[in-house]
Amino acid sequence: MKASIAEALKRLPGPATAQYPQGAPSVTMMSGGTMALKVFSPSVNPDGRDHQQPHEQDELYLIHAGSGEIVIGDQRFTAAAGDAFFVAAGGVHRFENFTQDFVTWVVFYGPTGGEK
Repeated sequence: MKASIAEALKRLPGPATAQYPQGAPSVTMMSGGTMALKVFSPSVNPDGRDHQQPHEQDELYLIHAGSGEIVIGDQRFTAAAGDAFFVAAGGVHRFENFTQDFVTWVVFYGPTGGEK
């Protein structure tokens, strides 16, 4: 399988959901077993904000372009192209103060509730 940011950006916003009735700020680019690889661009949201809720699986963010900050629980980190971040299943997190071109790969993996 192959996935590219360029192809993902053509597909954003993703399909509408209850949380994102005008289209989701992410698209799934490949999956297998418990793993799903998505591309996430919060600036796609009409208000330009990140509205993520905690997820049931562990997540790995690999920042592709742009910059901003990621808040994970009570910690805040700068985020820029080339950075990677781990968010445990159920962890409160969001991106803030990001540039319009901010795009990240997101890998969801493992069992519901995260790996122990």
